[in-house]
Amino acid sequence: MRFNSPTSSDGVREQIFQLGDVPGVLWTPQDAIGPRPLILLGHGGGQHKKAPGVVFRAHRFVTELGFAAVAVDVPNHGDRTDEQYDRVVDENRARVAAGEDPSSVIAGFQELAARQTVPEWRAVLDAVQELDHVGTGPVGYWGVSLGCGLGVPFVAAEPRVTAAVLGLGGAFGAAADLARRITVPVEFLVQWDDERVPRDRSLALFDALGSAEKTLHANPGKHADRLPLHELDSTTRFFARHLTQQG
Repeated sequence: MRFNSPTSSDGVREQIFQLGDVPGVLWTPQDAIGPRPLILLGHGGGQHKKAPGVVFRAHRFVTELGFAAVAVDVPNHGDRTDEQYDRVVDENRARVAAGEDPSSVIAGFQELAARQTVPEWRAVLDAVQELDHVGTGPVGYWGVSLGCGLGVPFVAAEPRVTAAVLGLGGAFGAAADLARRITVPVEFLVQWDDERVPRDRSLALFDALGSAEKTLHANPGKHADRLPLHELDSTTRFFARHLTQQG
């Protein structure tokens, strides 16, 4: 893991890093010493590791909870160009234009990407938890839209994740089967008027989650509408409850 020079603002230390081919960013309290809970943030489609919503949430987790937060660029997003994914995206657009069901196209892309991102994100956790100011504390995951599509297989595969916030995703492809393997507490976000993810598919994914503790948070709005600020308040309380109790 190679770090650029860190920067600090408002009590948050930001470190840009590169782990193999994976560019990422780590946020910690400015004077952090010793282990602490860590949250991995999955960005949405067309976004990147420092998308405004990702940075805003990371700063809340750091300043209010004293946690660490980390995000990486998904292939073909942010600082990570990829000719293979460029071709897949072009092919997918053509398939949708020809009348194919967009949900099946999206599911295929997410399943392809997850085969790469799940082991990458696990390697990022390995590397970040070796840092003295992060350590091997409890791990949470937050991701909606693409962050949910890739987050479901990641949370299902990664035993270090003990609480997750997911949403704006549906039971497409293998997602429902993977969701059944998730048994950690989950908050699940739904935009009730989502035009990209049919409501019944979102509810089916929530229903498939194997978690004994799971809550559905539904708000009016379309897929790309900004999530209500009170949902971030709820997310912050959720992670504080489930990650600090283990520390």
